[in-house]
Amino acid sequence: MDQTVLDKIVDLFNQHGGSQYGGEAVTQREHALQCAMLARQAGLDAPTVVAALLHDVGHLLHHLPDDAPELGIDDHHEDLGAVWLEKHFIPEAVEPVRLHVAAKRYLCAVESDYFARLSPPSVISLELQGGPMSGKEVEEFEALQHFRRAVLVRRFDEEAKVTALATPAIEDFVPELTACLRGEAP
Repeated sequence: MDQTVLDKIVDLFNQHGGSQYGGEAVTQREHALQCAMLARQAGLDAPTVVAALLHDVGHLLHHLPDDAPELGIDDHHEDLGAVWLEKHFIPEAVEPVRLHVAAKRYLCAVESDYFARLSPPSVISLELQGGPMSGKEVEEFEALQHFRRAVLVRRFDEEAKVTALATPAIEDFVPELTACLRGEAP
Protein backbone atom coordinates (compact mmCIF):
# COMPACT_ATOMS: atom_id res chain seq x y z
CA MET A 1 0.00 0.00 0.00
CA ASP A 2 1.08 3.56 -0.65
CA GLN A 3 2.72 4.21 2.72
CA THR A 4 1.96 7.92 2.50
CA VAL A 5 -1.79 7.30 2.29
CA LEU A 6 -1.69 4.71 5.06
CA ASP A 7 0.35 7.06 7.23
CA LYS A 8 -2.15 9.87 6.64
CA ILE A 9 -5.09 7.63 7.56
CA VAL A 10 -3.36 6.30 10.68
CA ASP A 11 -2.32 9.86 11.63
CA LEU A 12 -5.88 11.12 11.23
CA PHE A 13 -7.21 8.40 13.50
CA ASN A 14 -4.37 8.92 16.00
CA GLN A 15 -4.82 12.69 16.09
CA HIS A 16 -8.61 12.96 15.91
CA GLY A 17 -10.05 9.46 16.30
CA GLY A 18 -10.31 9.76 20.07
CA SER A 19 -12.90 12.51 19.74
CA GLN A 20 -16.52 11.80 20.55
CA TYR A 21 -18.59 10.36 17.71
CA GLY A 22 -21.36 12.95 17.77
CA GLY A 23 -23.41 12.40 20.89
CA GLU A 24 -22.77 8.65 20.87
CA ALA A 25 -21.01 6.63 23.59
CA VAL A 26 -18.07 5.74 21.30
CA THR A 27 -15.16 7.61 19.75
CA GLN A 28 -14.67 8.24 16.04
CA ARG A 29 -12.00 5.48 16.00
CA GLU A 30 -14.20 2.95 17.82
CA HIS A 31 -17.08 3.68 15.46
CA ALA A 32 -14.95 3.31 12.32
CA LEU A 33 -13.32 0.09 13.46
CA GLN A 34 -16.66 -1.41 14.51
CA CYS A 35 -18.15 -0.56 11.10
CA ALA A 36 -15.25 -2.17 9.25
CA MET A 37 -15.32 -5.21 11.51
CA LEU A 38 -19.04 -5.69 10.88
CA ALA A 39 -18.51 -5.46 7.10
CA ARG A 40 -15.65 -7.93 7.28
CA GLN A 41 -17.63 -10.33 9.49
CA ALA A 42 -20.47 -10.20 6.96
CA GLY A 43 -18.00 -11.48 4.35
CA LEU A 44 -18.27 -8.38 2.18
CA ASP A 45 -15.70 -7.35 -0.41
CA ALA A 46 -12.73 -5.06 0.18
CA PRO A 47 -14.40 -1.87 -1.17
CA THR A 48 -17.32 -2.28 1.24
CA VAL A 49 -14.98 -2.92 4.19
CA VAL A 50 -12.91 0.16 3.26
CA ALA A 51 -16.02 2.30 2.83
CA ALA A 52 -17.25 1.13 6.23
CA LEU A 53 -13.88 1.92 7.81
CA LEU A 54 -13.54 5.36 6.23
CA HIS A 55 -17.17 6.49 5.84
CA ASP A 56 -16.77 9.18 8.50
CA VAL A 57 -13.20 10.25 7.70
CA GLY A 58 -14.62 13.68 6.87
CA HIS A 59 -15.28 14.17 10.59
CA LEU A 60 -11.54 13.80 11.14
CA LEU A 61 -10.69 16.34 8.45
CA HIS A 62 -12.75 19.33 9.57
CA HIS A 63 -12.14 21.47 12.60
CA LEU A 64 -15.68 21.82 13.88
CA PRO A 65 -16.61 20.99 17.48
CA ASP A 66 -17.78 17.46 18.35
CA ASP A 67 -21.25 18.84 19.09
CA ALA A 68 -21.62 20.62 15.71
CA PRO A 69 -24.98 18.91 14.95
CA GLU A 70 -26.39 19.98 18.32
CA LEU A 71 -25.34 23.52 17.36
CA GLY A 72 -27.30 23.25 14.12
CA ILE A 73 -24.23 22.73 11.90
CA ASP A 74 -24.16 20.13 9.14
CA ASP A 75 -20.47 19.46 8.54
CA HIS A 76 -21.02 17.79 5.13
CA HIS A 77 -18.47 15.20 6.22
CA GLU A 78 -19.61 12.78 3.52
CA ASP A 79 -18.49 15.13 0.75
CA LEU A 80 -15.33 16.24 2.53
CA GLY A 81 -14.31 12.62 3.11
CA ALA A 82 -15.11 11.47 -0.41
CA VAL A 83 -13.15 14.30 -2.02
CA TRP A 84 -10.14 13.46 0.15
CA LEU A 85 -10.40 9.70 -0.51
CA GLU A 86 -11.03 9.80 -4.27
CA LYS A 87 -7.45 10.92 -4.88
CA HIS A 88 -6.22 7.53 -3.72
CA PHE A 89 -9.02 4.95 -3.73
CA ILE A 90 -11.29 3.35 -6.32
CA PRO A 91 -14.88 4.60 -6.74
CA GLU A 92 -16.34 1.38 -5.25
CA ALA A 93 -14.73 2.36 -1.93
CA VAL A 94 -15.29 6.13 -2.20
CA GLU A 95 -18.85 6.49 -3.48
CA PRO A 96 -20.46 4.72 -0.49
CA VAL A 97 -18.66 7.27 1.71
CA ARG A 98 -20.14 10.08 -0.38
CA LEU A 99 -23.60 8.43 -0.27
CA HIS A 100 -23.86 7.13 3.31
CA VAL A 101 -25.77 10.20 4.55
CA ALA A 102 -28.14 9.94 1.59
CA ALA A 103 -28.52 6.25 2.46
CA LYS A 104 -29.81 7.20 5.93
CA ARG A 105 -32.34 9.57 4.36
CA TYR A 106 -33.26 6.80 1.88
CA LEU A 107 -33.77 4.13 4.54
CA CYS A 108 -35.94 6.50 6.58
CA ALA A 109 -38.13 6.93 3.49
CA VAL A 110 -38.41 3.29 2.38
CA GLU A 111 -38.43 1.34 5.68
CA SER A 112 -41.24 2.25 8.04
CA ASP A 113 -39.30 1.24 11.18
CA TYR A 114 -35.85 2.60 10.28
CA PHE A 115 -36.35 6.06 11.77
CA ALA A 116 -37.42 4.51 15.09
CA ARG A 117 -34.10 2.62 15.23
CA LEU A 118 -31.97 5.77 14.86
CA SER A 119 -30.07 6.95 17.90
CA PRO A 120 -30.96 10.43 19.18
CA PRO A 121 -27.80 11.98 17.66
CA SER A 122 -28.66 10.37 14.28
CA VAL A 123 -32.13 11.91 14.46
CA ILE A 124 -30.59 15.35 15.04
CA SER A 125 -28.19 14.99 12.11
CA LEU A 126 -30.96 13.59 9.88
CA GLU A 127 -32.90 16.81 10.23
CA LEU A 128 -29.81 18.86 9.31
CA GLN A 129 -29.19 16.56 6.33
CA GLY A 130 -32.64 17.07 4.81
CA GLY A 131 -34.81 14.48 6.55
CA PRO A 132 -36.29 11.41 4.83
CA MET A 133 -36.11 11.43 1.03
CA SER A 134 -39.06 12.32 -1.13
CA GLY A 135 -40.36 9.76 -3.64
CA LYS A 136 -38.43 11.46 -6.44
CA GLU A 137 -35.22 11.46 -4.37
CA VAL A 138 -35.70 7.74 -3.65
CA GLU A 139 -35.93 7.01 -7.39
CA GLU A 140 -32.84 9.10 -8.12
CA PHE A 141 -30.89 7.45 -5.30
CA GLU A 142 -31.82 3.95 -6.47
CA ALA A 143 -30.51 4.83 -9.94
CA LEU A 144 -27.01 5.49 -8.59
CA GLN A 145 -24.42 2.81 -9.30
CA HIS A 146 -23.21 2.47 -5.70
CA PHE A 147 -26.46 2.94 -3.79
CA ARG A 148 -26.66 -0.68 -2.56
CA ARG A 149 -23.14 -0.59 -1.13
CA ALA A 150 -23.95 2.76 0.53
CA VAL A 151 -27.03 1.22 2.16
CA LEU A 152 -24.90 -1.63 3.52
CA VAL A 153 -22.41 0.84 4.98
CA ARG A 154 -25.29 2.82 6.48
CA ARG A 155 -26.65 -0.25 8.24
CA PHE A 156 -23.23 -0.91 9.79
CA ASP A 157 -23.04 2.77 10.71
CA GLU A 158 -26.13 2.43 12.90
CA GLU A 159 -24.90 -0.77 14.55
CA ALA A 160 -21.35 0.42 15.27
CA LYS A 161 -21.97 2.29 18.49
CA VAL A 162 -21.16 -0.35 21.12
CA THR A 163 -19.16 0.88 24.09
CA ALA A 164 -15.86 -0.95 24.76
CA LEU A 165 -16.30 -3.49 21.96
CA ALA A 166 -13.03 -5.21 21.05
CA THR A 167 -12.10 -4.60 17.40
CA PRO A 168 -9.11 -5.09 15.15
CA ALA A 169 -6.69 -2.15 14.87
CA ILE A 170 -6.75 0.10 11.83
CA GLU A 171 -3.51 -1.52 10.64
CA ASP A 172 -5.36 -4.85 10.46
CA PHE A 173 -7.35 -3.47 7.53
CA VAL A 174 -4.27 -2.89 5.35
CA PRO A 175 -5.18 -5.79 2.99
CA GLU A 176 -8.55 -4.24 2.16
CA LEU A 177 -7.10 -0.73 1.93
CA THR A 178 -4.34 -1.95 -0.38
CA ALA A 179 -6.84 -3.76 -2.61
CA CYS A 180 -8.81 -0.53 -3.06
CA LEU A 181 -6.01 1.77 -4.13
CA ARG A 182 -6.45 3.32 -7.56
CA GLY A 183 -4.82 1.15 -10.18
CA GLU A 184 -5.26 -2.11 -8.26
CA ALA A 185 -8.11 -4.59 -8.59
CA PRO A 186 -10.47 -4.87 -5.60
